[in-house]
Amino acid sequence: LDIRDVRNVEEPGINKGRPVISAEKADEALLEGECPTGAISRGPFCIDLGKCAFCGLCAFHAPQKITFTKDYKLSVNRREDLLIHEGMDQRLKVEKSLIRPEVLKLFGGSLKLRQVSAAGDNSAEWELNAANNVQFDMSRFGIEFVASPRHADGLVITGPISENMAEPLNICYQDTPDPKVIVLCGTDAISGGIFAGSPALNRTFLDSHHVDLFIAGNPPHPLTVINGLLELCGR
Repeated sequence: LDIRDVRNVEEPGINKGRPVISAEKADEALLEGECPTGAISRGPFCIDLGKCAFCGLCAFHAPQKITFTKDYKLSVNRREDLLIHEGMDQRLKVEKSLIRPEVLKLFGGSLKLRQVSAAGDNSAEWELNAANNVQFDMSRFGIEFVASPRHADGLVITGPISENMAEPLNICYQDTPDPKVIVLCGTDAISGGIFAGSPALNRTFLDSHHVDLFIAGNPPHPLTVINGLLELCGR
């Protein structure tokens, strides 16, 4: 696989990319009820990629209605942009006009990140590790993970944020020097995923802090991660 150009490569393997919803008729009530994370809603019919587990049940029940493409560019900087609507071929992207000026000024050349697994299941964490292996080599773009938040330009959060991880996450954030970015990586981090609504979670951290980047996927592919971070840096 030739991935020298991470922006233009056919995503390999069995990973599901951005879904497309046609205008074909389907049992929308069935699709909504079968979705394990409540990502599908009606009126209008749409899929929330911030909740989607990418299990493919919807496409299995209604292949004429829903198709998962190989488009791995699934990052946005507005939560509402993760809603995929019926009859629209929506390309997801980070809006450069919405990126904070200090982020573009300071992190355009390099970006050092501290990864926090806030009760993650290790799937997103594995893909973040893979993003910097010899095949994908994210560090060639100046994007690297560091061991201490004091050496970081921001945080990459994985997992649904459990009660036990809420305070450590906040401490890590406070120890990261300003200005700093917050990246939510994967369905669990963005919405809680299959754990949404559990009393074991404490997601209040997200109520009081601005999120700079939402990387959809369950887990996100390394190409999804790399492209999202590059867009956040204005590249």
